[in-house]
Amino acid sequence: MCLDLCCRGHPVSRRSRILAPLPERRSAVPNTVLVTREPPIAVVQLNRPDVLNALNEEVLGELVTALGTLDDDGEIRCIVLTGNERAFAAGADIKQNFVTATPVTMLAQDLTARWEAIRRVKTPIVAAVSGFALGGGCELAMTCDIIVASETAKFGQPEINLGIIPGAGGTQRLTRAVGKWVANEMILTGRFVGAQEAKSIGLVAQVYPAASWLQDAKTLARTIAEKAPVAARLATEAVDLAWNSTLDAGLEFERKAFYLLFATEDKKEGVDAFVNKRKPTFKGK
Repeated sequence: MCLDLCCRGHPVSRRSRILAPLPERRSAVPNTVLVTREPPIAVVQLNRPDVLNALNEEVLGELVTALGTLDDDGEIRCIVLTGNERAFAAGADIKQNFVTATPVTMLAQDLTARWEAIRRVKTPIVAAVSGFALGGGCELAMTCDIIVASETAKFGQPEINLGIIPGAGGTQRLTRAVGKWVANEMILTGRFVGAQEAKSIGLVAQVYPAASWLQDAKTLARTIAEKAPVAARLATEAVDLAWNSTLDAGLEFERKAFYLLFATEDKKEGVDAFVNKRKPTFKGK
């Protein structure tokens, strides 16, 4: 959401330190999105620290490109999406996006296609949130498969303070995550939710210490990357279907995916490793 309005009354400490640049091995993605390959994982970092990683068309376009490239990379089995210590993303860039916006100009941007492209990435994505995840930033985190947070994280959907509502899935995904009553309270008041409360209401899977949040998120990603890749992709798709369809449709997909996996080399490897009490080596086949 709003960089100016969202943070009003919630000052960012001047002592907050911008996260040190990620290690080298980056791809040639423009500077508002940085990609670091550390096979079998990759880190995608939003990189507009001067505006708390506020989202605009350029950032979303580069993010879609980066995630799409990694999704096609056979060496990458899990992606960590992050910002810096002060902000995951403080929402939409209001000065660029909303000041002169009309219904016609908003429709012309076709932002829905970009958000859908992010949601449809099949490689598991862990959103590692430190600082602000507000409005579009919170919505971006909710498109990921898992959200983990630094103890400094703050989540919110404060669009109502601008006279609008969440427009990138916030009303739907937040409600599915935390329930109708909590979602309405957050959306209608614009209130920020801290990391521990976010975990208690089901928005966040884990809360990590501020000193190690990114390393802890990468450790989680590596744990996921060790699992059978085909099964991991189908698992996230099945869980998403539980959100987006009827129980019957979700169960039908689950059964088909379950049976399909019995034809994979990874299934044979996993069972053989279990029987012979060794660690499996999955190949994604």
